[in-house]
Amino acid sequence: MFNRLMATAVMAAALAAGADARASDPIVAEQPSVTGIGGVFIRAQDPEAMTAWYEDNLGISRTPTSYDEEPWQQEAGPTVFGMFSHDTEYFGREEQQFMLNFRTGDLDVLVAHLRANGNEVTVDPETYPNGRFARVYDPDGNPVQLWEPAASSADEAANETGNMETPE
Repeated sequence: MFNRLMATAVMAAALAAGADARASDPIVAEQPSVTGIGGVFIRAQDPEAMTAWYEDNLGISRTPTSYDEEPWQQEAGPTVFGMFSHDTEYFGREEQQFMLNFRTGDLDVLVAHLRANGNEVTVDPETYPNGRFARVYDPDGNPVQLWEPAASSADEAANETGNMETPE
């Protein structure tokens, strides 16, 4: 019951937050759309152990058990919602139907943390135009991709000049 109420509350908040932005865009106003991901739900052989793994290794807080607690908040940023062929080998096991991808601000620091916690992490040696990647597996063997997005030109300029203003 709590999960159903929470889902309803998340949907209501998302709809309210996105209403102003959609109203000012004539193209978006014509077609309703979602405003983001409101939750990720995973079946697990041992839900408590899986929850602890995600909390201890990736800093994702546990699902609130009351309305007085706040759920994990992610930072705003790009989110890819991509479909792969049913016979892709990219996810690992053939029966694997999904793969999570989490953004991080510093892939090297997160990889060191994961390895210190006893996780095997594979870092892709290539740096792509959209950033760097690594992969770890959760306790049920689900692949978790880690992504450090490439810095934008404005970010690079701010880092070089020591400020966060957009260069002219």
